[in-house]
Amino acid sequence: MKITVLGVGGMGSRFAIMLHQAGNDITLVDGWQANVDAIRKDGIQANFNGKQIAEKMPVYTPAEIDKSGIKADLIVVFLKSNQLESMFEQVQALIHPDTYVLCLLNGIGHEDVLEKFVAKDHLILGITMWTAGMTGPGHVELVGDGEVELQNFEPAGKDFALQVVDVFKGAGLNPKYSDNVKYSIWRKACVNGTLNVLCALLDCNIGELGKTREAPELLHTIIDEFAAVAKHEGVDLDTAEVYDHVAATFTADIADHYPSMHQDLVQHHRVTEVDFIDGAVARKGKKYGIATPYCTLLTQLVHAKEQLVGAK
Repeated sequence: MKITVLGVGGMGSRFAIMLHQAGNDITLVDGWQANVDAIRKDGIQANFNGKQIAEKMPVYTPAEIDKSGIKADLIVVFLKSNQLESMFEQVQALIHPDTYVLCLLNGIGHEDVLEKFVAKDHLILGITMWTAGMTGPGHVELVGDGEVELQNFEPAGKDFALQVVDVFKGAGLNPKYSDNVKYSIWRKACVNGTLNVLCALLDCNIGELGKTREAPELLHTIIDEFAAVAKHEGVDLDTAEVYDHVAATFTADIADHYPSMHQDLVQHHRVTEVDFIDGAVARKGKKYGIATPYCTLLTQLVHAKEQLVGAK
């Protein structure tokens, strides 16, 4: 299978390395020139569970795709949500009528963007519990175990989705075909829509958030807004279970962890992905006539903070 990994940060590097080591034809595309240059020179340098490796694969910037002649059977997307549309506008030459796109991004509503570039029956959605960290251009830390859950967006895409499961299984990515991946996507979005946003705005880690008196009511209210909108998207969230799932992180091993939105906004002054988390709930709520006051306000506050810190 000819696979293009779009976005070669920590997670894109992990999937590219594991798929390449299993004998797949992998091409990389990334918009960060320093990263592309480093990978071209030395491959992806990775600390892979304590072993130092270098994996060489062809890598391109988006601007180089038109002249590359590359076509992909599968495009695996590991971009920031807010980069999705602009990247696909630049790499349309990769896509032919039989190309499928697998989106493993956090958040909701990515299919609304992707269906502008590929037919709905060629979309595969999923989530991953693998972790990865980038330590510099072309350098990543890959530690621990994980899994992937995926499902075709339309029934006609099931055969290819099952092929992807087989390919990922051969690469040790622990894939699972799901009959209801949208539920998992919305459940995970509830985690990001509470912990990510609140920790970024309050400048705290997960454990510190959990110690505030306000945390339970904040979680309940935000999750209820997610659930009300999800119901109109055909997803019936178990709000009590989702609350327990989120609240359990307050005392878990990750209590000292600063979520990715805190890292982006507070630590590195980067634009966040809030428009595909709480912002997506607010946007879809307006579409369905559902009030989402908390998600709307939280999205506005994050955007205001982006402006105050000069986020780019």
